[in-house]
Amino acid sequence: MFQKLSLTASVLATSVLAQVPGTLTPEVHPSLATQQCTNAGGCVTVNTSIVLDSQYRWMHNVGGHTNCVNTGFNSTFCPDAATCAKSCALEGVDYASYGIHTSGSSLTLNLFKEENNVTTQSSPRVYLLANETTYDMFHLLNKELAFDVDVSQVPCGINGALYLSEMDPTGDSSDLNKAGAKYGTGYCDAQCPVNNFVKGVANLNMTNGACCNEMDIWEANDAATAFTPHPCNATGVLSCQGTQCGRGTGNKYLGVCDSDGCDYNAYRMGNQNFYGPGKVVDTTKPFTVVTQFITSDCTDNGTLSSIKRLYVQGGNVIANAAVNITGMAPQNNIDNAYCASEKKVLGGTDAFTNQGGMSQMGQALSRGMVLIFSIWMDNGSGMQWLDASFPATANSTTPGVARGPCSATSGDTTMLTAKYPNAAVTFSNIKVGELQSTFGNPTAASKN
Repeated sequence: MFQKLSLTASVLATSVLAQVPGTLTPEVHPSLATQQCTNAGGCVTVNTSIVLDSQYRWMHNVGGHTNCVNTGFNSTFCPDAATCAKSCALEGVDYASYGIHTSGSSLTLNLFKEENNVTTQSSPRVYLLANETTYDMFHLLNKELAFDVDVSQVPCGINGALYLSEMDPTGDSSDLNKAGAKYGTGYCDAQCPVNNFVKGVANLNMTNGACCNEMDIWEANDAATAFTPHPCNATGVLSCQGTQCGRGTGNKYLGVCDSDGCDYNAYRMGNQNFYGPGKVVDTTKPFTVVTQFITSDCTDNGTLSSIKRLYVQGGNVIANAAVNITGMAPQNNIDNAYCASEKKVLGGTDAFTNQGGMSQMGQALSRGMVLIFSIWMDNGSGMQWLDASFPATANSTTPGVARGPCSATSGDTTMLTAKYPNAAVTFSNIKVGELQSTFGNPTAASKN
């Protein structure tokens, strides 16, 4: 996910990681039923739940109410990593107060929350749990992931996202991290974020990043959408420093991760009438998104060769729009050839290939990845990389520059806060299973 690190200071000012469970607020995970499917047996409901990311929680000294982290770690409680781990407690949360609501198989995330008639950014990020202490690990080679989504209340400049990261199943639970997955610890992605705790250890000098393979299944609003694999030359979570994280002038492509990723955005690929209000995929109404992970030998042990996308809406199966750019093959899936061609024709460094491409992404999908849901706005670029012309200084008629129909100012966060206080995304009917098993057999003919 591009520029995930642009959560506002107001969101993170009191949102920090911790390693000991607190006792002031009980942690009660909202239920979110999911389904596992086979072609022979259909779909079976699984009793899963969600947990809020630990960075959004209050961390305070054990037995007291003093923050363990403000602008930096409190040296009284955190002179070293071991002392910090036993001196600071991570509290449970009231999920509704963060704009997080579940009902059966449906999850709604609100971007904003209102307190005392004041609208502030909540921007929640939650993970799917298999049980109280373990994340639900998705193994998707030769499988498909499907879900319904409603983006009708997600305007330009906002991103309602569903994606996978190769986090540790326990949230890096250890003697230094008693909180673990139950409290949403252990986040990582291909941007190598600098968290307060990395791999369960206090990041006292804020010099370490948390790198891992990332598969962006769904980044979207009502105007544009993209799906993007981000391979990393790493297994599980890597605690990086400096150049290894891709930080520092001129070092972006020297790190272990492809932070740009290989994106497939139908609008950017020359199909401006495919996705949006009243278009082939009509974003004024809910629809189903299906992502298939095809292997070279059509087995669960094969090498990832292709990532395919289709939609279902109104009883119609809708194939993803094919590339319509001179110099690129007219395909509608992601594979190694597509990713190399995208960089060659549209410009950019082919970090995807350099970090192992489809094979590397497939190895992470084989080992297992955590399902993540979020909604956010981009204080850096205004989400233009997703839904407008980007870079903003480039000619919008140049192939690949226009990623969506949104304006250069549509992602202004002050405007979004004032104009769209009820911005929200709803995900529902999450299913994983054998190819062709999750979306039934619609009677209507396929579209597009």
